[in-house]
Amino acid sequence: MSAGADAATSSDGDVAAQARRRRSFAVISHPDAGKSTLTEALALHARMISEAGAVHGKSGRRGVVSDWMELERARGISITSAALQFSYGDSVINLLDTPGHADFSEDTYRVLAAVDSAVMLLDAAKGLEPQTLKLFDVCRHRGIPVITFVNKWDRPGREALELCDELSERLGLTPMPLTWPVGEAGHFRGVLDVTDGSFVRYARTAGGATVAQEKRLPAEWAEAEEGDAFTRAVEEAELVAASGGEFDVARFLDGSASPVLFGAAVLNFGVRHLLDLLVELAPRPEPWVDVDGEPRPLDADFSAFVFKVQTGMDPAHRDQVAFARVCSGVFERGMVVTNATTKRPFATKYAHQVFGQQRSTVDIAYPGDVIGLVNASALRVGDTLYSGRPAVRFPGLPSFAPAHFAVARPADLSKSKQFRKGVEQLGSEGVVQILTSDLRGDAAPVFAAVGPMQFEVAAHRMEHEFNSPVKLDRLPYSTVRRLVDPAQRALVDAGRSSEVLTRADGTDLALFADDMSMRILLRRHPDLRLEPLVAAGE
Repeated sequence: MSAGADAATSSDGDVAAQARRRRSFAVISHPDAGKSTLTEALALHARMISEAGAVHGKSGRRGVVSDWMELERARGISITSAALQFSYGDSVINLLDTPGHADFSEDTYRVLAAVDSAVMLLDAAKGLEPQTLKLFDVCRHRGIPVITFVNKWDRPGREALELCDELSERLGLTPMPLTWPVGEAGHFRGVLDVTDGSFVRYARTAGGATVAQEKRLPAEWAEAEEGDAFTRAVEEAELVAASGGEFDVARFLDGSASPVLFGAAVLNFGVRHLLDLLVELAPRPEPWVDVDGEPRPLDADFSAFVFKVQTGMDPAHRDQVAFARVCSGVFERGMVVTNATTKRPFATKYAHQVFGQQRSTVDIAYPGDVIGLVNASALRVGDTLYSGRPAVRFPGLPSFAPAHFAVARPADLSKSKQFRKGVEQLGSEGVVQILTSDLRGDAAPVFAAVGPMQFEVAAHRMEHEFNSPVKLDRLPYSTVRRLVDPAQRALVDAGRSSEVLTRADGTDLALFADDMSMRILLRRHPDLRLEPLVAAGE
């Protein structure tokens, strides 16, 4: 039964009770930490799939349900975020998988705007990596509590104590272990359940394709069977607890400490512990604060926030799906809502719950749920949808400061119509930022990106989705500032290695070849008003 069907059979009059059943979280990590594999394993434990798609690592991996884009399957990485919804016991889980690669950090930020908690996935051999650090900073900035899952304990790696020390030293985050590995990394025998002192032993399944069997043993039996490995696990867990790592739910919720679990997602070891912990401890939906600083009660009229727009999820239809987090009230399919940005009505005739690339019609949804609104060409990232009175608008999402720029031109001039449509679509989704100027004209927009792999995705989609291959000519700019006074545009455009381009949100960006070029221009024109672009989360 889908989460939507489950919700629909419940009383739809008690919004607060339905909201309490919801758990909405994202999985964040550095590339190749096993994020998509963990997403599959969680879905497997919830019985939403019968067999995991990630087997034997990337070389033999079938397409995981959350990696639906052709380019994702070819590259073996998650390029776009994915939304999975399923029931687990009496709870409704909204799980958002995010791109791991740093080039797509802006997409990850959008997802983090729509969740109530996050699972931070660490590779047992690598620990905290640069992208993980950046994403954790965003979680801290947004007040999102974090659960830490140390993955790949079935492979050689670092000491468990060393990894916990790293959380404290590099993040200022107190580790609170709830499970502890029995056996060093690469010789995973099971976990010590810190809450009751028992030992959970796992049995492997063929390729990790099905749920691992678990056997729970009391401490005295575990010590007799596992010997020094179990004794060491108990001593290390006690050492962390004695150093301030005793579990305290208040410290988890305020973001000062993180529950820590150990496992191996590819073998489905430790995954059930994580899912149970999310159901028990992850924050329930809370009232969202609007642009005026007022919290909107959960039982107010319907409202939702659009955090992602995606085209091409269904190659047969080429439709556009807007992913929206329900913030208040009850969503009912077919209702006509208002877009707070445009003040125009939007009909929700086609609303889906999304499980990877698979879809099912959703008739009703509650705060915390993520719904996919189909044929949503009128919606943009950051839009607020609402019904009833009073009107409401939630704060939008900031754009990241781009670092790479390329002029886009159609490879085939006869495809100019398709080219314009594709460029507009990529801009509305946030695949790249679209910059324009009177000097370059609409036929030669500039793609701006946080990372160069965004250009690869944009070019692939232009060719395969919009039938308009593009030529991308890189621009030699590395320094970006916001031009405060549009009247000073000519000063920047007159420079030898600088120009001003306008972003879709109306922001004028002054681009320079390097810092020296900018400083030279500022010396010539000391009244030139430039401001740094503040990256999201700073």
